[in-house]
Amino acid sequence: MDLILWRHAEAEEGSPDSARKLTERGRDEARRVAAWLKPRLPESCEVLVSSAARAQQTAVALAVPFATSAAVGTDAGAADVIAAADWPAHSGAILIVGHQPTLGRVAALLLSGVEADWDIGKGALWWFRYADGKTTLLTVVHPYLS
Repeated sequence: MDLILWRHAEAEEGSPDSARKLTERGRDEARRVAAWLKPRLPESCEVLVSSAARAQQTAVALAVPFATSAAVGTDAGAADVIAAADWPAHSGAILIVGHQPTLGRVAALLLSGVEADWDIGKGALWWFRYADGKTTLLTVVHPYLS
C-alpha cells in the first residue's frame, strides 16, 4: 500500500479558517508539486481531500477526481487519517490532501510508531509504502525542489 500525504499549499490569513484560499505563492506551490506528482501517481489512486478551501484548491491543481472527506479535515486526528486510508490494509494507493499538525503526526506514527509533532511544510508531499511488514518513506517533495 502507498500512502501519500500532501499538505495544502500556502494560504491567506483570515477567518473563517475553512474559507482561507491559497495565496499566489500557494497556487504556484500546488502547481509545482502537482506537476511532479501527476506522472508518478498510480492510476487507481484514491484521493481524499479536506473540505477547507485551501486543501480543495491544492487538490484541484492535480487535475484528477477526488473525494472530500471530513476524516482528513482541519479537526481530524492522526487516527482519523489512518482509518480513512485503511492503513496498512488498503490494497492500492491513497493520496491525502490535508493539514498540519495532523499530517505530521501521521508521518511520525508511521515511521516511529509514536505520534509526535513532526512538520510537513506548506505544499510538501511525503510518500510512504507499506510492504513486507515494513513502512518505508519513499520520497519527500518540497514545492521548490520539484
